[in-house]
Amino acid sequence: MYSVAPSHKVERERPKSTMLSAKGPLQKPWIQSRDPHSRVAYFLTYGVMLIGVGLGVLRCYLGWFDVPLLQGPMCLVMDENFDSEDGIFGENGKFLREVDMSGFGNGQFEMTTASKNNSFVKDGHLYLAPTLTSDNLGEAAIEDGFVYNITGCTFNITHGLSYTSSSHATNVSVIGSDQDFDLEGYTRACSAVSNATTGQIINPVQSARLSTRRSASIKYGRVEVRAKIPTGDWLWPAIWMLPVDNTYGPWPLSGEIDIMEARGNGPRYPKQGTNWVRGSLNWGPVTWLNAVAKTFGAWPLRRGGYDKDFHTYALEWDEKFMRIYVDTRLNHMLALNMDKSFWDRGDFPPVVQNGSQTVILNNPWVNGTKAAPFDQPFYLILDVAVGGTNGWFPDGGNKPWLDGSQNAMGEFWKRKDEWLPTWPQTVEERALVIDSVKMWQKC
Repeated sequence: MYSVAPSHKVERERPKSTMLSAKGPLQKPWIQSRDPHSRVAYFLTYGVMLIGVGLGVLRCYLGWFDVPLLQGPMCLVMDENFDSEDGIFGENGKFLREVDMSGFGNGQFEMTTASKNNSFVKDGHLYLAPTLTSDNLGEAAIEDGFVYNITGCTFNITHGLSYTSSSHATNVSVIGSDQDFDLEGYTRACSAVSNATTGQIINPVQSARLSTRRSASIKYGRVEVRAKIPTGDWLWPAIWMLPVDNTYGPWPLSGEIDIMEARGNGPRYPKQGTNWVRGSLNWGPVTWLNAVAKTFGAWPLRRGGYDKDFHTYALEWDEKFMRIYVDTRLNHMLALNMDKSFWDRGDFPPVVQNGSQTVILNNPWVNGTKAAPFDQPFYLILDVAVGGTNGWFPDGGNKPWLDGSQNAMGEFWKRKDEWLPTWPQTVEERALVIDSVKMWQKC
């Protein structure tokens, strides 16, 4: 038999990490007592986070709670869905077709007519459509040797109430409502003469301007107009309001509320095209000083344009606030608190220069409320203007006329081959299309 030597277990030294020091005991922090400062830091971090969330929620709540809303009962003044043309136009209709060739104080190039070509109801919608005057008169008559008297001129209705022309500027802060008959103004509004020698032409575009001046007005309340704006270079659609009476004087002393203004130029137009709409207030202490720059705003569409679909343009207004928005209150173009008078808001100098004259400014709203001049009844206007020399279409950007030109309208017409192709052939795209109009008055 063979004997077997007993086995022996080989003991090997456990390898040590090179990260540990060869001297001294190994550190075992998990068995040590916690540093009290780390516990404080833990609770402090999450505590601050919770406080931040709480403050954010509180701010959202207070922001929602502080949004001014119309209080009290509202009485319906107008609710029109244009299911038919009955009761829309005519002597007792809801909308007056204002007929005028004067340019409405802005040097506009259109004449507004009572023609069914320019304003009509079809398939549940109201259309305000621009057309060429040459379709009726011919191009030769527009450019030379023709006297045109517009049919149904409404100068005698509109003049002396809320229609004014900025070409009749006055240095007086407030004028009386009674005025002598203005023969020059009547001639300018109701007729035109073409003369190739002077460059004077007949308004090359016919369009529409409709108002509720004889049927509906509100002092504080709500207006909603659901509409689709037109496409076409140099078209100027608008939904706006003027005072029933010039209580504080001629424009802009008695105010103007623009619920929506837009430009028919495409989205690439550098001065805000069909993908923008604007709301504003016009007001000032004299006829040639408008403080609109202090009270206006705009809202863009990130995709598409306002000419592609219907949108709701709204005004909310009382003695404490005014809000103008599109579709939702979150999309407000203008939100204004009436916490101070418009005289204080304007921060007007005591003395201004008007040409060579020095004019002392007086507060025309001294006898009104803080909301003055927007503390009086206003009526609604729907219109499609074309061009103009007031700066709504700034010079440049391939604009075919200059505002300072003596023959701006003629320059516009001469370059019709540039802008006319941008006007759609279909009236549905070329017109301002109104789906509904609603007006409420604070009871």
